[in-house]
Amino acid sequence: MSDQPTRVAAASRRRSSGRVEDFDCRRLAVARRLACMSRAELARHIEVTPAAVTQYEHGLTRPTTTALARISFALGMPREFFCRGLNIPEVRSSTAHFRSLRTTPANRRAQALAFGELALAVLDLIERYVDLPPVRLPTLDLSAQPSQAEIGDAAGRARKALGVDSGPVPHVVRLLEAHGVLVVRLPADGFDPRVDAFSSSETASGRPLVLMSPLKDDKARSRFDASHELGHLLMHTGVEAGSRIVESQAMSFAAEFLMPRAEIEDNLPTRVDWETFHALKRHWGVSLRALVYRAHKLGRLSDPSYGRANRQLKQWGYPEPGPLGPPEQPSVLGAAAELVELRGAGLSTLAEAARIPLGTLHAVVAAGRSDRPRLTIGV
Repeated sequence: MSDQPTRVAAASRRRSSGRVEDFDCRRLAVARRLACMSRAELARHIEVTPAAVTQYEHGLTRPTTTALARISFALGMPREFFCRGLNIPEVRSSTAHFRSLRTTPANRRAQALAFGELALAVLDLIERYVDLPPVRLPTLDLSAQPSQAEIGDAAGRARKALGVDSGPVPHVVRLLEAHGVLVVRLPADGFDPRVDAFSSSETASGRPLVLMSPLKDDKARSRFDASHELGHLLMHTGVEAGSRIVESQAMSFAAEFLMPRAEIEDNLPTRVDWETFHALKRHWGVSLRALVYRAHKLGRLSDPSYGRANRQLKQWGYPEPGPLGPPEQPSVLGAAAELVELRGAGLSTLAEAARIPLGTLHAVVAAGRSDRPRLTIGV
């Protein structure tokens, strides 16, 4: 007996139910978090229950065409975005190391993670056209609770494995990118300024991710942030994120990575000497605050001197005296997008194929592009 009548009946039922056939539940979750909206809020907008939204996002049911139209309007994404297209890798919140975990609302962290997921997806798309640096991060064997000496040794081994000679690290962000890390800077508009830099080495795409804060408009602070996140990537895979101990370990790693004890200790002053601190700031590319902290940790500054230095730094506030210039900027994602366009595949074509709004694609690419002015010569 033919099963043709059965298939016809099933198709008829689908049409009558109005369910969307070509629906990607992951994209709904990404769009909702990008809009900084809870499931309950979205449910109110589209006139369904929160449980229904949960079922949509878990792929248990599909929305009706009417519900999808309301979802599209509520989240500010075209209907095509919610159809199957470019896979958007997941970054689980439990693997993301946020320094501002206790001061940042969960929905704002989820929003930043969703932007990072889109950035990974766009990079995967561009990698179909351009060969990008492979992931080549060193493996550091550390004990479960490493001592300060172990962390310092790990930072030294990391410098050697990453090809950093003695002296200052020339460009921390470019170093990460050269070893396969996707680095992007969160857009300044629409994101909570309390969301600090964060990282994850456990992404579904297999490429480590570092997102930098857009508000730290300072070279010294951006270099320390990038080194801090490198510490997480190398030391904390599989380690629960968010604890003060883990953050303190990453801080110690960054200090040794940027200012190796063997090279800087004898040059640190034993009193509050701002002229010397400023000279060291220019040489090592770190902040006065980081240098004062380093001098105290290495026993060069006494507790009273450290207290006086911090009171002066607090009085100066941010930006601190002696700025080093604009922050270090990522470049790989932006440069790769330009190469794709030079090969004739415009970003509008990529956006259409990936079912990502062109404006969203431009925002992601801009987050991975240097802000250097571009010279245009007219003829």
